[in-house]
Parts: sequence; C-alpha cells; structure tokens
Amino acid sequence: MHTSHEPDLLSFAVECAHRAGVLVLELVNSAARTVEYKRGSEPVTPADSRSDALIGALISERFPDHRILSEEAAWSKFRDDMRGPVWIVDPIDGTANFARGHRYYSISIAFCLNGTVQCGVVHAPSLGETFTAVSGGGAHLNGAPISVSGIADLSRSVISTGFPHNRDDISTLLARVGKLLTHCQDIRRAASPALDLCWVACGRLDAHTESLAPWDHAAGGLIAVEAGATRANLPGAVADWPNQLNGADLVVSAPGIHNQLMRLLS
Repeated sequence: MHTSHEPDLLSFAVECAHRAGVLVLELVNSAARTVEYKRGSEPVTPADSRSDALIGALISERFPDHRILSEEAAWSKFRDDMRGPVWIVDPIDGTANFARGHRYYSISIAFCLNGTVQCGVVHAPSLGETFTAVSGGGAHLNGAPISVSGIADLSRSVISTGFPHNRDDISTLLARVGKLLTHCQDIRRAASPALDLCWVACGRLDAHTESLAPWDHAAGGLIAVEAGATRANLPGAVADWPNQLNGADLVVSAPGIHNQLMRLLS
C-alpha cells in the first residue's frame, strides 16, 4: 500500500520512536553500551542494533511493502532508487554519547515518498523531548509549536557543527571551524546532528553545518525547515542523493543569518 497520509504516518513514526526510546533507556546501564567499530572508525553498540531491529519490525508489520533505509543496514542500493515509500531511520543518532552515558542522543525516523520527506520525528529519550513535523504543517516539540530564532547578526549567533569519523584530511574542516570561531559568537559540537537540527528549529541554536547522511538529517532537516529555517548545500557539494536528502556540506540556519553564513563558508 503506497500512502502519503502524513498525520497518520507521523503518529506511527512517533509510536515507533517512543517504543525504541523505552528500549534504549532500559539498555543505558547494560552491556548493550559496549562499543565496537564499523568501517574502521564509526562507533556502534548492541543497543543500536536492537533499536534498529525493533523499529524495522514495527514498520514491516504495519507496511510490509515499504522499504527501510537505515544507518545500520545495507543502504548503498538506495542512492539510485528512492522511488516509492521509504522509511529513513537512525536507531541511535549520537552513539558515542550514548555509549559514554551522555544524554544528548536521539532516535530519528522520517517517511519519504519518491525522494521527498513527508514527515519526521526526532525523539531524545534521555531528555524527554520529541520533535515532530509534517510537510506543510509546521514543527512541534512535545506537541507545542516551535520556530527558529529571529537573529540577524552572524556575529551574535551560536552555530553547531560536527566532525567526520574519517579524519584523513581535516584541512577543510579546520578552515571552516576557524571561520565560524572568528565570525560568530560561539560554536557547539554536541554529536547528534538530528538533535542539533531540532535545536535550530526551536531557537536553541542559530544554525547547523556539517556533511551528513540521509538518516542524520531527513527528519531533523524537515523539522527545522517547517520551523522556519533555510537550508542549502554549499556551492560545489556532491549530490549523491535526491535534493532533499543531500546532506553534503549542508547549512541549515535561521533565515536572518543564512546568506551571511553561506558567504562565509563558501
């Protein structure tokens, strides 16, 4: 069944995220926080796998003909084919934080139809916060409407960013961090980009910039845009995914500083 009835899909996504959140909280003080590494440098725990399995089972039971694009599953085949209904899942965004007992991590679930994100949820179980959005319907935190900051001065802005797991060449990254440090009020690096984007959506941050995979930004990006943020990719960014899922050199910001930030980072 192909469907795009977003409110019903969002309710289902929230249910999945909350059930995964209960599971993850049960595993906080267990061996499920033990870290291993995939692709050489990316942390993963048994809790990631168990959260992923739970969300996948719930989706497959409810929508057996929908596909699932998850960080913890094979995903390269999706680059050339995002046709039809696809759920985009990060079972724990901020695994390194979770593994060390930090509370800043999240569960991200988005529903995408033919390459366009229709709805999304980012749930932070340790913080008791659930961010949601439906395309064209605004963004919410625990059911209350949210909006981006009204800041218009880049020098007074607080910008978040992230660092890649693979650090063979960090010269470009260091140059961008240097620009942010010298042109903005301050920077943050909290290590859950899905949640960072939601903090842009509710005005706790003024912008986020980083190169991200679809599961990192599909839900959070929609939530930020629905809260009034402007999003774009820096000039020259490689487009490996459909436009709305392309996280290469991504900039998501309050509209009042967007052009300033794009010029600075370009």
